[in-house]
Amino acid sequence: MQKHLVGKKMNKMNCQYKIILASNSPRRKELLAGLDIDFRVEVKPGIDESYPETLPPDEVSLYLSQLKAAAYRDDIAADEMILTADTVVIVDGIILGKPKDAAEACHMLRMISGRTHHVVTGVSLTTQQKQRSFKVSTEVTFKALSEAEINYYVEHYQPFDKAGAYGIQEWIGYVGVVSLKGSYFNVMGLPVQRIYEELAHF
Repeated sequence: MQKHLVGKKMNKMNCQYKIILASNSPRRKELLAGLDIDFRVEVKPGIDESYPETLPPDEVSLYLSQLKAAAYRDDIAADEMILTADTVVIVDGIILGKPKDAAEACHMLRMISGRTHHVVTGVSLTTQQKQRSFKVSTEVTFKALSEAEINYYVEHYQPFDKAGAYGIQEWIGYVGVVSLKGSYFNVMGLPVQRIYEELAHF
């Protein structure tokens, strides 16, 4: 298990739990740090992230956040809370995961080109006593992307660690996103406003 501290910050919320982010995503670390709360990162390797094929696409991220939480639950101390999350991109009822190579990344970008898709992030906040799980959905519309734009982005940004083969905060988001309905930060990978509200009332 990898462990490291992420910046000492003033805990303005006076949260009674020590928060653990179960993710190595640099974007999730950055977003959670933006809430000015103390947290540390712990990542367990080899967690099974498969899900039932009968599960509706918009329920998958929630299911996976709970599945990840289950891997940590036996190790949580009484004063700790584990935060697990999963983000999926859905177009035409099809889940676009992380592309395995450049060809698949280009294929995914062609699928979302000139279309509206949904980005759904499932989050679970888990302690020894209880678990609060929720999902946040954002609607994203892209302009029609040219082959030159798709190839340029994949070649220069190599979005192989991103669901749907794109990062909205990168070049492709600057030139391609024409409208967005919902949380921008959710598309980046963590609906921090909703998380802030949930922590405040946990």
